[in-house]
Amino acid sequence: MLLTAPEKRHAIAGGAFSLAGIVFFISLAIATLLTAGIETAGGGNPLADPYLLRVLRFTLLQATLSTLLSVVLAIPVARALARQPRFLGRLWLIRLMAVPMGLPVLIGALGLLGIWGRQGLLNQALTGLGLAQPVSIYGLMGILLAHVFFNLPLAARLMLAGLERVPAEYWLMAGGLGMRPASVFRFIEWPILRGLIPGIAGLIFMLCATSFTLVLILGGGPAATTLEVAIYQALRFDFDPGRAVALSLLQIVVTAAILGAMALLPAPDDHGLTSGRAVRRIDGTLPIAKLVDSLLLLLTTLFIGLPLGSVVVTGLKADLLRLVGQTIFLQATLTSLAIAFAAGILAVLASFTIIRARAAISAERRKAPSLRGLAVALSGTSSLVLLVPPIVLATGWFLALRLVDDPARFAALLIVVINALMALPFVIRVIEPAHAVHRRRTERLAASLGLHGLARLRLVDWPGLRKPLFTALSFAMALSLGDLGAIALFGSDSLMTLPWLVYSKLGSYRTNDADGLAFILGLICLLLTIAGTAGQGKHEDEGRRNDR
Repeated sequence: MLLTAPEKRHAIAGGAFSLAGIVFFISLAIATLLTAGIETAGGGNPLADPYLLRVLRFTLLQATLSTLLSVVLAIPVARALARQPRFLGRLWLIRLMAVPMGLPVLIGALGLLGIWGRQGLLNQALTGLGLAQPVSIYGLMGILLAHVFFNLPLAARLMLAGLERVPAEYWLMAGGLGMRPASVFRFIEWPILRGLIPGIAGLIFMLCATSFTLVLILGGGPAATTLEVAIYQALRFDFDPGRAVALSLLQIVVTAAILGAMALLPAPDDHGLTSGRAVRRIDGTLPIAKLVDSLLLLLTTLFIGLPLGSVVVTGLKADLLRLVGQTIFLQATLTSLAIAFAAGILAVLASFTIIRARAAISAERRKAPSLRGLAVALSGTSSLVLLVPPIVLATGWFLALRLVDDPARFAALLIVVINALMALPFVIRVIEPAHAVHRRRTERLAASLGLHGLARLRLVDWPGLRKPLFTALSFAMALSLGDLGAIALFGSDSLMTLPWLVYSKLGSYRTNDADGLAFILGLICLLLTIAGTAGQGKHEDEGRRNDR
């Protein structure tokens, strides 16, 4: 990276400043939890509380079962997609499988309730058949169903990407040898999947162990409560800071253990799907294989598509004009957009300074020990952010602010910072590759023209990085808009966001209003995502032409 000495100093200082701010915010929350004491309101030690152990056991149980179900069910789905490259609607199914990964969890939960809930489509069909016992989505079964809905598509896409990178010569050899489907799976597919599964399983286990919104809505009671939901209940309903502290510390230990285990596993890296490549596979041309694969893909489409369709149908049935005309809706929308925009800007700025500092340090030929240490710390920023879930951060700062003032006065600022931190790993993943490519293309030209400082930022960096920066901003805003974790602890009539308004309507059994508001929230998130990715394909094509 061809930077002048002052530019290098400024870049490294900016990264160090962002890192210091992140470390301070997280460390203060953890320090408060460590020093707050863990005595419950009843005077007992919650570490010996059977409730705490039961919550921990259920957290690990549901995460383990959810991971197993998601991974095991994703294997045949990925194989079916890989074996049937000409399946009608295959590309649209792959795109449909990407929707749950970017969908606010609250909206997905409402969609699942529309299909599997007491008044859902499935129970209405069962009642019509004369069955008196409806299917219950609440409790462990509902949590597992919801986690599979969100994580099966993720696992299937990652597995499919691996299977589509198998050299075409393998399939030609398999066809020439007349290998049966079982032999193809054993000798070709399974060695690929075996290398991917540990990383995929670790990622899904992490997502399930730190799940909050799904368990809050579908848990159904104390018997189905995870650590994060128990923290929320301890502060929001019981106001038992001691128990909340014990649960928070236990959550940090669990999260740290998961991250440590994930560091030893291969990363489930998605290098992009090659769905346009038609590879002839003999095992996929057999009539029985075509029938089984078609049925499996049809069931997958229904499993993912019906809840999403339910959100649209029930949302359109609501009185949307009345909802959008209410003062509380306007207040919640403006608050949500303001928080999302502030969190997005903060996440993008912090990510850009961290990425620029890492690039500046990597360009140094002789690195001082302090720079090497800073580079390691900057590289571990994403893991540090993931170490402490939003509800734990909110708990630590809630207890810290109680010592000096009313925490409600700082609620909006805390939510902005927490949402920015939670978006940071995703924003870095969007900006860093674009920044590396842009640096390789322009650094020598900018140096030869003598462009430095603000002139280089205005004439070179901004035009080249504008698209990925806007994409990262839109993703960060969408994540913040759909978040229920931080606002759950501070939400009130004076601080109302759209997710909190939807949850409040759902809690007061005004499901029709909740469906309408969820539809509007999903539409806003969708528009943000479309706006962030508009013209991206054209921009990438131009970049490829420039590289030639």
